Amino acid sequence: MLNGILVIRKEQDYTSNDVVAKLRGICRQKKIGHTGTLDPNATGVLPVCLGNATKLCDMLTDRSKEYIAELTLGITTDTQDIWGQVLTDSGEKWRELSEEEIEKTVASFRGKQQQIPPMYSALKVNGKRLYELARAGTVIERKAREIEIEEIELLPPEGCPETMAHRAAYFSILPKLRIRVVCSKGTYIRTICQDTGERLGCGAVMSSLVRTRVGNFRLEDAYTLSEIEKIRDSAGLESVLIPVDECFGAYPAALVREDAVRFLKNGNELRLSMAEMTGEEKKGFAALEEGSPVRIYDRNKIFYGVYLLQKQRQVLKPWKMFLPV
Repeated sequence: MLNGILVIRKEQDYTSNDVVAKLRGICRQKKIGHTGTLDPNATGVLPVCLGNATKLCDMLTDRSKEYIAELTLGITTDTQDIWGQVLTDSGEKWRELSEEEIEKTVASFRGKQQQIPPMYSALKVNGKRLYELARAGTVIERKAREIEIEEIELLPPEGCPETMAHRAAYFSILPKLRIRVVCSKGTYIRTICQDTGERLGCGAVMSSLVRTRVGNFRLEDAYTLSEIEKIRDSAGLESVLIPVDECFGAYPAALVREDAVRFLKNGNELRLSMAEMTGEEKKGFAALEEGSPVRIYDRNKIFYGVYLLQKQRQVLKPWKMFLPV
């Protein structure tokens, strides 16, 4: 069984579940899960966890994400994107907007804020997906959720030479605008686009979306499904499979004594005397703070999981276990 993470470049018209289903066939194993829904019309980074890495799915979903979106001014739709039914059309009212007004409005989304999830979303309410209710013509009240826009900025047109990527170029494709957004889990870029149009007074929809980063996983390191299939038949999937422990690379590491491996395999606590810090962490556990996470390996450098340091009790307590299979 393969254990690790494949960074998939999801193509348009695939759902996240479609990608998982395809990979089950390509990898010839069932234990596969994705790390968060990406709309069928969106493309870009979709980390997929295989084998014991499926325990990482929730953790990876929580990581910050980066998107490049195109929004189109002048209309609104029921889905907040270009593929929905048009609700309002303000014609060419967008021509009345100044560049400064657009810039200030886009910048106004930075920071923590409350966002109401769109009806056309995969969120569940009373066991039903919101998009299922929306398709049936039912609109229900949704609770606003706190999100954070860490970064948001206007971008020049796609393919614009760097020498021409000045301020004026950003507005050369009006009524379209391109934006880059770095945001927290649960942020709907479609809603950011719609709210931009609302604040500008002319309406707007999202007309394309590319997810360029999830945590440390970037678009330039991602593979399409067809590329993954070719790699399987040539170099082998292990050549592009990211090991589970790389997701915890910021944590210090420790090796467990040979006679204590049985405690690892049973998921038991470890006495500090059973493990030794490695590499630059030779100062030992005394240099770490209470509750510090530590990567745990056996003497063969096989990763078993992440333990939490409990200095008062002089033990390492299991937190996230990834027993070899």
